Amino acid sequence: MMMSFVTVFHRSAQRAAVLLFTVLAVACGDSRDDFIGPRVKDACDAAWPVCSRVAGCILGTESYAEGRFPGRGQFIVQVPEASTIKVSFYLEEVSAAGEETVVLFHEEGCRARTREAADGRTVLDMMEKAGEFTREADVTGVGDHLIEFESDMQARYVVKVDVSPLRTQ
Repeated sequence: MMMSFVTVFHRSAQRAAVLLFTVLAVACGDSRDDFIGPRVKDACDAAWPVCSRVAGCILGTESYAEGRFPGRGQFIVQVPEASTIKVSFYLEEVSAAGEETVVLFHEEGCRARTREAADGRTVLDMMEKAGEFTREADVTGVGDHLIEFESDMQARYVVKVDVSPLRTQ
């Protein structure tokens, strides 16, 4: 009689442990999913005119894009007032850090630009510590801002944008 009680208790404890592990695994989520949040993927295969060029998409707080380094990309960010534009990358399958990753933030009409660069080791260190690599710049013009980025690292990336009005900072 004592043996069957222990066996039943042991099985119940195992089931409870499995259930707890499953709940914790689901609750913790995947860091990639956490990075993306409720945003919707943009294929960035359109043709939006900006600065006498063409960008594949307009990214904002409700969208993200994916791609592969080495390479370059560009997109538009629309701002209704002077703001800080923060570009964030989530990196996956990194096989080489590369020499440099650069993000260019253009004012509307490309009348000026801000260059933000980091060496390959800095990019990976930031990704390891913060879970993402970010660069940001203040823009004063209202309208469409071309954002360009380039890296020689070898990795897959997810890129998103956040915009914060300067008056609230």
